[in-house]
Amino acid sequence: MTLRRSTVFISFTALGLAALFVIAADAGLRGRGAAQALAQKRWLVKSLALTDLALFTDARYTRHPAMADLHSPFQDYPISLEHFPSGSLMPPPPHVRTHGRR
Repeated sequence: MTLRRSTVFISFTALGLAALFVIAADAGLRGRGAAQALAQKRWLVKSLALTDLALFTDARYTRHPAMADLHSPFQDYPISLEHFPSGSLMPPPPHVRTHGRR
């Protein structure tokens, strides 16, 4: 017995949607159970006065783009090449691109 391609497509689509619903239900159930842990983490962040999330861990100018200064990408020498992979993923913040001009 051979299946039509449309039957195979609909079967895979239905299976994918069922998996998506199971994942969403699992996330909802786990989210309710993690409320206490999230409250503890909020307290820790507030008590230690932690700053924003660090996006990357390699260079100081890619850790938090809003905190980048004008010279940190060129700390080795002025025409140095980018040697951190995250520098190619994250564009420079606006104040660096405009050199402080508005």
